[in-house]
Amino acid sequence: QAHLVESGGGSVQAGGSLRLSCLASQYDYSNDCMGWYRQFPGEELEGIATIDSKGETTYRDSVKGRFTISRDNSKDTLYLQMNNLKPEDTARYVCAAKIWPCVATMAGGGHWGQGTQVTVSP
Repeated sequence: QAHLVESGGGSVQAGGSLRLSCLASQYDYSNDCMGWYRQFPGEELEGIATIDSKGETTYRDSVKGRFTISRDNSKDTLYLQMNNLKPEDTARYVCAAKIWPCVATMAGGGHWGQGTQVTVSP
């Protein structure tokens, strides 16, 4: 069974940093677009970052300059480095694979992880 498992979430103060990881198993995603979504309480999932098979990335404007998406196919792992975190970044962050189109603000479909909680205090 295909599996995407996130880790690295937690609670930090504003201005702090976290690095999220997403480990994939039972499926080869190396040729696929992958990305990160987040969900605020009571809101829909929103795409925040994508990365295609060549390493080309896209970002939602609200995280540009603060978040960096990357992947290490040799480790079957997707990363999201989050710097200068703000209270408004508090959300559940979800890893996704086989995204199309590979654009953060338009992405949909694919395989999904369960998510990891990020909480940023003022």
